Amino acid sequence: MNKFATSINCMDGRVQLPVHEFIKINYEIDFVDTITLPGANKLLAEENWLEIQEFVKKCLEISLKKHKSNLIAIVGHYDCAGNPTDKENQNSHTLRAMDLVKSWYPETKIIGLWVNEHWAVEKIKELP
Repeated sequence: MNKFATSINCMDGRVQLPVHEFIKINYEIDFVDTITLPGANKLLAEENWLEIQEFVKKCLEISLKKHKSNLIAIVGHYDCAGNPTDKENQNSHTLRAMDLVKSWYPETKIIGLWVNEHWAVEKIKELP
């Protein structure tokens, strides 16, 4: 049986492949469903994006129920046009976004990732 994870990531095409490879290798995953939005971590972290947050939640429902995804990654990255701030602020957004998603799915593992200027993935936090 195939194992799925779900990535909530920026739409920036530079970050998709490194994130998928990181998740597949480090979590023994076969496929990564991907929900993309410009600056996705910021959109989930701030309260003024409720409609987008509800859209993301509906997408997650499909991945979790249909594909039985058992891991959700929330990603921030270097040189993000949708969230043009530094690593510290982006990681703060990612951590807040992780808390929101964990409140929706308390039984699902959530990881926060940062893609650096070399397009390498760093794990910033994991919620069991």
